[in-house]
Amino acid sequence: MSAAVAVKPLSTADAVARSRARRGIRRRRVITVLALGIAVGYLVSLMVGQTIYSPAEVLAVMLGQDVPGAGFTVGRLRLPRATLAVLAGLCFGLGGVTFQTMLRNPLASPDIIGISSGASAAAAFAIIVLGLGSTAVSVVAIVCGLAVALAVYALAYKGGVAGTRLILIGIGVAAMLDSMTAYVLSQAAEWDLQVAMRWLTGSLNGSTWAQTLPVLAALVVLAPVLLGQSRNLSMSQLGDDTASALGVRVERSRVILIVAAVGLIAFATAAAGPIAFVAFLAGPIASRIVGPGVSLLVPAGMVGALLVLVGDFAGQYAFGTRFPVGVVTGVLGAPYLIYLIIRTNRAGGSL
Repeated sequence: MSAAVAVKPLSTADAVARSRARRGIRRRRVITVLALGIAVGYLVSLMVGQTIYSPAEVLAVMLGQDVPGAGFTVGRLRLPRATLAVLAGLCFGLGGVTFQTMLRNPLASPDIIGISSGASAAAAFAIIVLGLGSTAVSVVAIVCGLAVALAVYALAYKGGVAGTRLILIGIGVAAMLDSMTAYVLSQAAEWDLQVAMRWLTGSLNGSTWAQTLPVLAALVVLAPVLLGQSRNLSMSQLGDDTASALGVRVERSRVILIVAAVGLIAFATAAAGPIAFVAFLAGPIASRIVGPGVSLLVPAGMVGALLVLVGDFAGQYAFGTRFPVGVVTGVLGAPYLIYLIIRTNRAGGSL
């Protein structure tokens, strides 16, 4: 009878390597599925409407060919809208998960800590009080979004930045800015009020290439900055002292991450308005489907793009009337926020 073959136990290094490999494979699979979902959603958004066009007609328009009917409907109306949905969703997803990871708190998203409120208040003031056009409104919203983020960071800084302190200060600043927005809206003329409310709700209606291209430029410039800081962002979850001991220049890295993330959020908000809860939802959804121990930047950005694409399509065609995308994502995000607060309280934790 042959002797039993002894099985050599895995060393700690081998076990860690195998675990990392499994997580990497899962992450790549999730990214592939999300990419396919975005591609399908993008194609359906271009094909479906009051008039339905075939994939061949849509492809012909995208290649610059003149297709009767589809040339205007797809090329001038649907294509900029669907493209802005993807780009804005990527920006919101990347920006939101950056703050949530850096501050180690799922509530630390731009929706909650005042950045979106700053851009919205500035846009409302620019539209109603200053009477500025769309380009100038976008510039004002971007500048004020950045200014609010830096102000919240400065107010929360006390020998470092604690996530809970920054969140609480951000909530207070957001409440103040929302009150200012409400006051400005109460003084608006009827036409200005309609324009401001469409912007403040978060809408892709009337999207143009003039709105879309600045968001693309911001993504091309700032997304690589965030991806280049991916390791430092992951290390920040271990705490400032541990991250510093591992060679991370904590405050320098944090400022770079904040500026890049806020820049993405501000440009997306300037183009499409503060689409509710996309930045808040993208990170937790990506974390659930990817699992722990890997960077969530790319998956969260793709989840954000898919949320905006699907939310906009549902707002147009899934109900008896048309709703802006911000209404649909708000309906999805509000229950999750309540659930998160209840879960945290039951666990005896703090926000």
